[in-house]
Formats: sequence, C-alpha cells, structure tokens
Amino acid sequence: MTPRKILIIDDETKVRTVLRKAFESEGFDVVEAGDIATARRHLTATPLDLVTLDLNLRGEDGLDLAREIRSMRQIPIIMITGKGDVIDRVVGLELGADDYIAKPFHLREVLARVKTVFRRSARDPGVPNCVESQTLDGLIIDLDRMDVRDRDGQSCEVTAADVRLLRAFVDNPLRPLSRDRLMDLVNGTDWSPLDRTIDNQVARLRKKIERDPANPELIRTVRGVGYMLAERPVPQA
Repeated sequence: MTPRKILIIDDETKVRTVLRKAFESEGFDVVEAGDIATARRHLTATPLDLVTLDLNLRGEDGLDLAREIRSMRQIPIIMITGKGDVIDRVVGLELGADDYIAKPFHLREVLARVKTVFRRSARDPGVPNCVESQTLDGLIIDLDRMDVRDRDGQSCEVTAADVRLLRAFVDNPLRPLSRDRLMDLVNGTDWSPLDRTIDNQVARLRKKIERDPANPELIRTVRGVGYMLAERPVPQA
C-alpha cells in the first residue's frame, strides 16, 4: 500500500522537523511548507492525504489558507497552532477542520489524532463499504463519498464538517445525543463548555437537509439533552 502523504504547514523549522520525524517513524510520507506560497505549490501539485496547518503564519492568516484548501480539495485538515482562543478554534472547526491541537503539544497525542482522522475520513483501498448509499427522509446520502442529494436530486454541497456531523446522527438514529457526545463523535478533542460549535454546525446542516429549517423535523432538538435524528436511514435499493 502506498504510504499516506502528509503536508506540514508551519513557519517554525523546529516544529516541522519534529513533526516530520514523528510522522516518518509511523511510515507516513511527508512534505513541508514554511510559508503559504510553498504550501500552495504542494496543494496544487502533490497528491495529499492530510494537512497539518499552523494558523499563525508570518504575514498571512492560516484561516484564509484553510478556506482556500477547502475550496480546492476535500482532504483532512488538523490545525496545530499556538492560537488557543476559543473563537479561533470554533472558526477553524466550522471551516471544516478535522481537529484542532494547541501548542505546545505532545507527539503521541498528535500521532493518535492523525490516525483517528484517517480512520474517520477515509477507508483503506480494497475495503468495501457495507452500505454505499442510503435514503433519509427523501435525501440520498453517501457519506463515504461526501455526496448528499436533496429531494430533487440536487447536490446539497456539504462540507467535511457537515458530513462528520451527519455521520454521527446516521450512526445513532432515534437516539438523543448530548452536545458533549456529538463533540466527541465529530471532533474527537477536548472542548470548552462555552464552545457553541455543535449548535452552529447543527443549524448549518439543518439549512441544507431539512424541508423547513425553521421547523426542523429530521434533526430534532431534545430539550435538556441535545439533538436526535428522528428517522432511521434505509439502504438504497
């Protein structure tokens, strides 16, 4: 099997070196970028399986680059940054980042999260999907291909964050899920009780898949608990 390729984007040479050695020790192929111009060259010319991104790059905002990456390619992004502000983390996750790790970090934690993201976002070649597509209240969804079609057959244009949240609901239909549990399922990382990311992500997903987002019937609010998928998906014939 071809080794997965990781792009490290960080303007600190020491950080890039530490991460590169750790990733290579696990059998990953690694390329580096110390600035956005170099990162863009890799993003356009190199087949990549995952990006680690520092938000605090000299002269440019890493969040802007994250938006650019999301507009170009649906590859996993792990933000590894010294910016620990809750707002930066919320914005990063809402842009579709798969995880967010603050500096200073422990290498074992970084490696564990990279492996978790790979397990969550991609399947190994040759492993068949148990269910390729499903129907859900008239929607046609294929989460492994990040394809969600509305009731007229048009693309819902879901993001990576939308798909992770929808998968959490699809895997747990008719079961109330707390915000804590959804954060664990979607992001797999620690979070602040003040973090409203899940509420924002649910609101955004409802706009894309509910018949009437103002009166949601598919993803229902469970008072005092969190949210619940009110219908069980059915394998498409």
